[in-house]
Amino acid sequence: MQTDRDEVGMRAKVRDMIGDIGTAIFTTIDQQGRLRGRPMRTQKPDPDGRTLWFFTRADSPKIAELEKDSRVLLGYADTRNQDYVSLFGRGRVVRDAAKKRALWTEGLRSWLPEGPDSDEVALIGVEIEGAEYWDGISSSLRFAFGYAQAMISGKPDSSGENAKVSFSG
Repeated sequence: MQTDRDEVGMRAKVRDMIGDIGTAIFTTIDQQGRLRGRPMRTQKPDPDGRTLWFFTRADSPKIAELEKDSRVLLGYADTRNQDYVSLFGRGRVVRDAAKKRALWTEGLRSWLPEGPDSDEVALIGVEIEGAEYWDGISSSLRFAFGYAQAMISGKPDSSGENAKVSFSG
């Protein structure tokens, strides 16, 4: 089902959904032109809500991939609640120590033991250009009702919400 929300409301919904999910499949284009995806934990977005942040090792292959082709696709999935978000945008590498310290949480030390002040640690900022979300049927009762309705009518349940969202402009 398409939504009647305005763009501002849909952008807020996208941010809320990805905040609840937290981990994305972060997809870049490798040196041979193949798609490469890996799980990455999203840090809190910029106040404007258009930039998402990810910590990485400075020598990670994704750094070279982004320098060659900055296009990024982020996929978020919460199968329990049937919520899904796909975002596309441009990634850039940021080595600013103050920004790293501002976004750092101690839980990151498991993957990046050097900490935010190390040159071995970098950030990737993804400027969101657009998104699509699917806010599905999360309750068992609602799912059962939708299933019964689909069996009787022969039409899929349309109680979920789906929308394409522009982050440009």
